[in-house]
Amino acid sequence: MGVEEQKGMRTTGSCVLSVVLIGLMGLLILSILILASVPPISKDALVHHLAVPKLYLRHGGMYEIPFMPFSYYPMNVDLLYLIPLSLGNDIVPKYIHFAFAALTAYLIFSYLKRRTSKNYALLGVLFFLSTPIIVKLSITVYVDLGLIFFSMASLLLLLQWIEDGFRLKLLLVSALFCGLAAGTKYNGLITLLLLTLFVPFVFSRYAKGIKPGFLSASGYGMLFVSVALLVFAPWMIRNYLWTSNPIFPLYEHLFNPQNTITTNTGGLFGFRSLIYHETWWEMALLPIRVFFEGQDGNPQYFDGKLNPFLILLPCCAFFRMKKDDPLIRNEQKILLAFACLFFATAFFTSDMRIRYISPIIPPLVLLSVFGVRKMVSVISELRERRSRYVGLIALLLVVSFFLSLNAHYIFTQYRYVDPFSYLSGTLGKDEYIDKYRLEYPVIRYINKDLGSHDRILFLFMGNRGYYCEREYVFDMVSNRSLLRQLVKESSKPEEILRGLKENGITHMLIRYDIFDHWVKDEDQFTIREQELLGRFFEKYVELLYSKWGYGVSRLECLSS
Repeated sequence: MGVEEQKGMRTTGSCVLSVVLIGLMGLLILSILILASVPPISKDALVHHLAVPKLYLRHGGMYEIPFMPFSYYPMNVDLLYLIPLSLGNDIVPKYIHFAFAALTAYLIFSYLKRRTSKNYALLGVLFFLSTPIIVKLSITVYVDLGLIFFSMASLLLLLQWIEDGFRLKLLLVSALFCGLAAGTKYNGLITLLLLTLFVPFVFSRYAKGIKPGFLSASGYGMLFVSVALLVFAPWMIRNYLWTSNPIFPLYEHLFNPQNTITTNTGGLFGFRSLIYHETWWEMALLPIRVFFEGQDGNPQYFDGKLNPFLILLPCCAFFRMKKDDPLIRNEQKILLAFACLFFATAFFTSDMRIRYISPIIPPLVLLSVFGVRKMVSVISELRERRSRYVGLIALLLVVSFFLSLNAHYIFTQYRYVDPFSYLSGTLGKDEYIDKYRLEYPVIRYINKDLGSHDRILFLFMGNRGYYCEREYVFDMVSNRSLLRQLVKESSKPEEILRGLKENGITHMLIRYDIFDHWVKDEDQFTIREQELLGRFFEKYVELLYSKWGYGVSRLECLSS
């Protein structure tokens, strides 16, 4: 076979592979859009990401909501949801959230196309968009995909800053995106910390033809953090004016020690040992287990799912070959450093959730593609043609296996979300939400039968208030229960009622199984307090409607 024929076959094979990858990518995007086309039912959407913007719309603008600690979080992406919500649409916010995944996929494609080839770039997009946690986030109204995009944009601009000889413009734009990341979610502060440290380090290490001194390197770092903080500043100013803590509720013990309740949980490892009964070796393997054991909705297994390729394939990227490009090798080191340091910081500063470490996914995807490319290079240098064919087929099977894990996850999402029952009209909006949110029938009763001036106290409702059209407050705020506090301070049922009325409470919405267990817990209430609470319910609380273990009750008026 001649050289021209071999080139022609390679070109044809490359085109076929491009068509296959583009087809799979199109099918994946269509699958995600269908999954996203149902009413929101995810917990954080109903608690926070839709609920707070809805309250802002009802109020006519942004205002302080003291009983919602999460309303103090930065809201760069949440504010975008105001637009469709103002038009009465709460499905479009899912598409907005998914758009950030698409933008991140574009960043991955652009970078890999410059560093490798079009097909490797398409593979990177397919890896990223089909990763289970990305699929899950793409069909829910969260903000993590915004954080992922802004963090990735900032990191890649930093790499371009190095490549282009440290042009100031690139550094400033990188800092802008870093500030947007911090203004999207507090986890973005980890991106801010790491990249601020990276700037002087990479300048002093990779500056060519420049004699970088301490002042110039640290000056770039100070410029970077100043611009990023300037972009983040509106949220810090708002929180400082409201709470005297610019990053409330983080580090409240430093800014407002008088308001802090100290709790000793024993840290991450003590908590997991106490709650999940994990052994020392299980906890030592947590950084590995995260990539293998994730489960949606299960905090013990990180409330999300990754794919093992994110930890296995990057290892291959660092196999040394003589023809390695020094620029790519340096960028691989920076990508790996960011992923490892971000993971470690999030790991030791919060309870482990896949979403909390999600900004490491794009760098690991890039390293995974580099790993695949490196294996192709190694296999291509094998002397025997048969060995090359066997090696390439084996590699294809490995990549296909990892992608099949992602495909299986998408199929499970179709079984759980069941979008076609809603899209076909078999289930209306109310019937669809009823399937997933047991409290929804009671919420509908509240919206229909309670007055516009009524105020409902939520007890053990998981703070899911988005669908409630009446004013509501949470009983439990910062580990303090209003009802428990009133019981502790009262000697008669009338005093409990008076305390609730003084807080404007007219009704209570209760999840009974958890509430009953809480009341009977002697660590929460003494026998006398349990009896007092029982008399209060018997005398002053009238059940109006209940279903599936949830009930709404009216507080009677005090007799004069």
